[in-house]
Formats: sequence, C-alpha cells, structure tokens
Amino acid sequence: MSYERIHSAWERGREHILDGYSIEMTVKELDALDAAAPLILPDTPISVPFLPGEDIDERVRAAAHIRALGFEPMPHLSARRIKSVDELRLVITRAAAEAGAKRALIVAGDPSKPEGPFEDTLQMLRTGIFEEAGFVAVAIGGHPEGHPVVAKSVLWDFMCRKIEEIEQRGMVPLIVTQFAFDARIHLDWLEELRARGIEAPVRIGVPGPAGIKRLIRYAAFCGVGASAAVLRKYGISLGRLIGSAGPDRMVDDLRLGLWPEHGRVRLHFYPFGGLRPTMEWIEAYTRKHGAPTPGASHGQEISSGQ
Repeated sequence: MSYERIHSAWERGREHILDGYSIEMTVKELDALDAAAPLILPDTPISVPFLPGEDIDERVRAAAHIRALGFEPMPHLSARRIKSVDELRLVITRAAAEAGAKRALIVAGDPSKPEGPFEDTLQMLRTGIFEEAGFVAVAIGGHPEGHPVVAKSVLWDFMCRKIEEIEQRGMVPLIVTQFAFDARIHLDWLEELRARGIEAPVRIGVPGPAGIKRLIRYAAFCGVGASAAVLRKYGISLGRLIGSAGPDRMVDDLRLGLWPEHGRVRLHFYPFGGLRPTMEWIEAYTRKHGAPTPGASHGQEISSGQ
C-alpha cells in the first residue's frame, strides 16, 4: 500500500478514535458496572486496580463478574503490595481459573518499602507465574509526564527491559499510560516511545467526565500536571471550579493528532465521575464522530497485535 493510501485509510480510521477503548473500575463498583453494562461493547477490557484494604477474594470476584457480563477482565498487580510469591501465584491462578483472565496490568506501586519480596515488576515477571497460568498479555505502566521519584532515563530503561522480558516469555507486551489533561503530552511521549524502537500497543489514559474539583484532586494525588495553562486546554478555568468537565477537547486533539507513526494506540478511560457517566459520554461522542466497531476490535492486542 502506498504512503498516500496508508494516510488516507488512517484519516478515515481517526473518525473512530474510540474503537477498542478500555475502562477501569474498582472492586466496589460491581453494581455500577451492572448499571453501565448495556452501554459497554462486548469484549471490552476492564481493568481492576490493586488498592489497599482489598483482599484476593474481592479482586477475583470482581474479575469473574466482569467476565460473566461478557467483558475482558484485566486485574492489576502492585509489586510492592504483594506479600509473597505464594500470594502472587494464588491471585494469578485464581484470576485465570475463576475469571478466565488472560491479561494483567503490573505496576511497582506506591509503598516506598516493599511489603514482600518484590521491589519492582521485573521481579514479578521473572517468577514465570504469568505464563504458567496461561496469561497471554501483560500491560505495564507508561508515564508521559514522568515520575515524581524516578528519573526519565530509568523509566525508559525499565520499560525496555520489561517489554523484552514479557516477549521472551511468549506473551504480548502492552502499555497503559497515566492520564493527562493535555493531548500534546501524550503525542510527544508517543513520538519518543516509537523513536526508541518500542512498538508495543499503547492505551492512552483519558479521564472520564467528572466534577472539576474531583478531577483536580485526582490530578494532585496521581502527580498529573494541572497548571492553569494545561487545564485551560482541557476546558477548565481555575477561576470557575463549579460544575463538571469532560474529555471532549482532549479526545478531539488526539483524534486529529494521531498518525500511523504513533503506532498502535487506543484509549483507556479512568471514570473518575462514575462508570455510567463515562459510558454515556462515550456513547454521545461516538454518535457525533462515528460508532466504535463492536466485537473483535476490543481485544486485538492479544489476537492480532492491532
């Protein structure tokens, strides 16, 4: 296919920026998921964060509930919160057996001191537990705005090492990024990612519609840039904090700014304002710009790498 035809096809594809989206929920939101389920396409990946105060039973139950509704569970694992190799094996094997989980998202986690044997995600990968349990894809975190305590060079080095480890173990590496309020931050990071030869599929983090104060609070908690200039691009004025805001401008900018050179990219929604409001926003946006393709488009990182 010629360069011109590739870009012509990409222009048409950009109208479907929400194809293959994924979303996030906590183990406490099963009722909210039931309410939002009619608006979610089959096979949509739904990630479940690894939060303190939750036990293995709750996490596995949430993953099984996601599978029972016809969606794809993606449990999170926080390396520094795992207390033993046996605990890691238990949660992974149960997620596979009871929820049919095939993918996971692994992060180092917030604790400065590990609660068990794992300092980082590489150590978890090297146990071999993921592939032994039949997992076929492992997602790692991406940090377009950097990390508050890890140097940029170290982040890139560890990303390359984790991707290599995942591939050597016969699984597909994925990248799920932290959310941001500025599409340009994501686009610049994607350009550097691809320039470094990293071709793994990426899911760009997008905040779902929520109250303005809540969005700013989550940004502060997650270390996300929320200067007056950045928020203004997103459609938020610090002089007017009443009301809510959605990601319309940001998704528009991504839709118009993504090109084939950015590689395989999809969106991952953080529903800070609730699952149903996020799904209603997705539904409204797709009515305006073209509906996502149902079915296979939502799991193709595993099946075809697209």
